[in-house]
Amino acid sequence: MKIFYGWRIAAAGAGLQALHAGLLLQAFGAYVAVLSQELGWSKTALSGGAALQSIEGALLGPALGWMIDRFGPRKMVQTGIVAFGLGFIALSQIHTLAGFYGAVLVIALGASLCGYFPLSVALVHWFAKRRARSLALMSLGLAAGGLAVPLVGWAMQNHGWRITAFASGVVAIAIGWPLARVIRGDPAEVGETIDGLPPVQVADVPSSDAPPPPPEFTALEAVRTRAFWLLGLGHGLALLVVTAVNVHAISHMKEGLGYSLAEASFAITVMTVAQAAGMLLGAAVGDRVEKRRAAAACMLMHALGLLLLTYATNAAMIGGFAILHGVAWGLRGPFMQAIRADYFGLQAIGMIMGLSAFIIAIGQVGGPMVAGALADLTGNYRSGFTVLALVAATGSLLFLAATKPRRGVAGRPGA
Repeated sequence: MKIFYGWRIAAAGAGLQALHAGLLLQAFGAYVAVLSQELGWSKTALSGGAALQSIEGALLGPALGWMIDRFGPRKMVQTGIVAFGLGFIALSQIHTLAGFYGAVLVIALGASLCGYFPLSVALVHWFAKRRARSLALMSLGLAAGGLAVPLVGWAMQNHGWRITAFASGVVAIAIGWPLARVIRGDPAEVGETIDGLPPVQVADVPSSDAPPPPPEFTALEAVRTRAFWLLGLGHGLALLVVTAVNVHAISHMKEGLGYSLAEASFAITVMTVAQAAGMLLGAAVGDRVEKRRAAAACMLMHALGLLLLTYATNAAMIGGFAILHGVAWGLRGPFMQAIRADYFGLQAIGMIMGLSAFIIAIGQVGGPMVAGALADLTGNYRSGFTVLALVAATGSLLFLAATKPRRGVAGRPGA
């Protein structure tokens, strides 16, 4: 039996996401902990590396969206995986903070070109009925990559961070290039249709039985809706916690709670397993539940999980953080792009997601910077993590208010 090509894209996307998560997204905290100790750079300075990734993604987002809508994602992803790998090779050679920032910018450029944004734009064009499921399954790569964090920590302890960074670059290109070649932007490129339905079946579905077509907003029309801004702000507040945890959780557990690098990395592994469980839950129920309500519940889980990590006095509290934060991240993450595709259609979805990156960057930049600056100021992460958790909790209200926009007469979007 022939497998629908869309699932092959989801699998290839999962592999690319695993590289992104295992080598950068969840491993960056290990680099922060080691570089801070070895080179004496402040946590604020190192947090700037994470901020650069987010700023670069926000500035590049609209251009990426336009390029994907115009030219398709395949060549972009191929270019990105090469830049991603070369950035890590450059990182292995740095000796100054400026060199660190330069290498991070190259890595960030590669990650933007071959990361979740272009992969999810590609995938939403292949699925309608199983859109949330396909995005959740692709996102399992993030969880799978997180399982490599202890390996990255072990490599740093036994071989040094320079060799680890160089090897990461080689692995990224060697594994990522074949996966990038699988990506296609439209079912017509391989003679298939959305959801893998035979063309005759698509044409012969009686109009009375067909679901109402999704709205097709232009980017300008989407920006004029309340839902666009509420989704963007809610997504950004979620990333206050996600990025702060990715950058600083290992340092907090190592310096503030007295755990070793290996033990702290193991906690991230537990979080990653919980993240995978959340993604599987999303794949099972994501196309049958109201996504914005599920996202609102996840925001409260993010906040509570971070508070448990902040004030942990035993391993059980750290375990509670890992489970709550991991499940919330895994469940909520794939819903973000699925909601946008459901709300605004596919006509300009790349540009719409790209413009959303400007808003999302508030959380991506703010989370690590606030946590790092307050840690430098107070000597620990408690105040910074507490502020981020409380602010993120308010994001649940934003998602609850983000109802589906309606198109009015003459094609104008409603509120």
